[in-house]
Amino acid sequence: MTAAAPAASPAPPQVLLAHHLRQLKLPTFLREYEKVAAEAAREGLDHVRFLLRLAELELIDRERRMVERRIRAAHFSAVKSFDTFDFTAIPSLNKPLTLELARCEYLIARDNVIALGNSGTGKTHACLALGLAACQRGFPVFFTAAGLVHQLMEARDERRLLKLQAQLAAVKLLIVDELGYVPLSQTGAELLFEIFSQRHERGSTIVTSNLPFEEWTSVFGNQRLTGALLDRLTHHVHILELNGESYRLKQSKARRRRDPRPPDEVAAAADPETGEIIRAS
Repeated sequence: MTAAAPAASPAPPQVLLAHHLRQLKLPTFLREYEKVAAEAAREGLDHVRFLLRLAELELIDRERRMVERRIRAAHFSAVKSFDTFDFTAIPSLNKPLTLELARCEYLIARDNVIALGNSGTGKTHACLALGLAACQRGFPVFFTAAGLVHQLMEARDERRLLKLQAQLAAVKLLIVDELGYVPLSQTGAELLFEIFSQRHERGSTIVTSNLPFEEWTSVFGNQRLTGALLDRLTHHVHILELNGESYRLKQSKARRRRDPRPPDEVAAAADPETGEIIRAS
């Protein structure tokens, strides 16, 4: 008579708990439960408060990861906030309005924001900070610059324009930076107009430009198209004016003033952002 095989010993509870927490996608719970259990024992916490503390840690970490994913999906050229924005350098900028916009209530109302001003006055920094604030508050964002028109034309040629248009229409906030630096072709202007039209009263759009509104025709090449576009963008809009001397230019001048050496002892170089000739150490 053959002896029965011995029953397999059950897995240790720690192994089972780790497996279940991974299946439930609770990585912070898994990572922290032993530490929190020790703290709860020292502090005399009951099991409900022990679980509450773990749940709070999981929620905090989950929100952090979600914000990080939204930031990556936004394709920001850089991650910047208003903590590092020098409002004193641009006195024309309405600081109370700007900080009010950072609360993101305009996104709920589906309002637009247009930032106008000459080069180097912080328009990109401001729109990046507004985009970051939106990500932190749970809104999907997409950041783009002059390359958007090229992407639209390429998508049209590859027969995937409808898919790209749907993606751009779906985000709660679309940021189009540096509109106006390069004139658009007729096809490019029409494709960009279509994007703005599809988002009208359906989602918020931030546009930055170095040109006043009356000069936008030079970008789109068609007065009627420009008028129709401005009509949609400015229907519900907050306008930020950033006028003054280029902040980057002032920084490069300050670097020159700080260098006490005579000009013939310092090598000449071009500032990579302003193009101004400066003295490199």
